[in-house]
Amino acid sequence: QVQLVESGGGLVQAGGSLRLSCAASGLTFGRYRMAWFRQAPGKEREVVAGISRSGAMTSSADSVKGRFTISRDDALKLVYLEMNSLKSEDTAVYYCAAQLTYRDNYVAMKSSEYNTWGQGTQVTVSS
Repeated sequence: QVQLVESGGGLVQAGGSLRLSCAASGLTFGRYRMAWFRQAPGKEREVVAGISRSGAMTSSADSVKGRFTISRDDALKLVYLEMNSLKSEDTAVYYCAAQLTYRDNYVAMKSSEYNTWGQGTQVTVSS
């Protein structure tokens, strides 16, 4: 059974930092592309950042570019989201997503391109 479990969320002041982790189990991690999405109250889920199967390629949303970094550790089956210079508008539930793929030179940035999701972790940024 494929499972994704996010951790690392919490309450932080504006300008602060957090690192989210997503632990994967029940899958051959190196065959999956990964991504982080978020959903704020009353808003649609949006992509934050994605990483290719090998980790060689990453992409991030314009709203977080230069502040957030996605990375992966295949040995530990973890994907990370390093978040710096946090703003109040970053407040949301953050979700990890995974999709089996045979294609490496591609970063998927749409929710429809992922079929496995974690339950999410709350990030609250106080101004």
